[in-house]
Amino acid sequence: MKNGFVYAPTDDPVEVIHADGDILIVNKPADLLSVPGKALEHRDCLESRLRVLYPDTLLVHRLDMATSGVMVFARNKAAQRHLGMQFEKRMTRKVYVARVWGNVAGDSGVVDLPLIVDWPNKPKQKVCFDTGKPSQTRWEVIGRDGKTTRVRLFQLTGRTHQLRVHMLALGHPILGDRFYAEGAAFTAAGRMLLHAAELAFRHPNGGAEVVFSSEVPF
Repeated sequence: MKNGFVYAPTDDPVEVIHADGDILIVNKPADLLSVPGKALEHRDCLESRLRVLYPDTLLVHRLDMATSGVMVFARNKAAQRHLGMQFEKRMTRKVYVARVWGNVAGDSGVVDLPLIVDWPNKPKQKVCFDTGKPSQTRWEVIGRDGKTTRVRLFQLTGRTHQLRVHMLALGHPILGDRFYAEGAAFTAAGRMLLHAAELAFRHPNGGAEVVFSSEVPF
């Protein structure tokens, strides 16, 4: 139920895509928190599960609980600093795939709308031209099936819920999004159909660019 959400993440084993002395690349499942929540029932998360396998796991970035896909963790402080700086300075490249409600007009475009937290409805975010922070998302259509559109999304800035709010602002909420989709757009999928399909960055040991990907599960 949308308003009676119960946290019940999968108990499937963590899928490790790559591991070396500096980084861990994992495929985060949908509906699992990246880091622990405040409530006792929200302590189970990807970070804590990884530390069972790799006790030196260090957080670098997050994905929304409902989002699946590629994440990188560091395995030492130097690597964590190196990767953190890349995310902060937007030196990483992130590609997402989503299915959205409706037939998106055109084949590509850029959403440039400032975002800020919607305080009475936190953690929801909203577009606000007075106090919002600059936020840009590039999108490309990769398929249509009549009622929905499959899009590739490029997050040019890293605001909370950015892709979700920007797609909503276009009039095409992401299927299954319990915060921003309503009616048929929400019930059309059993999970939010947003997946971090590709992540590229400079390896903290040597600086060579590395690219990791994860198959889209929808």
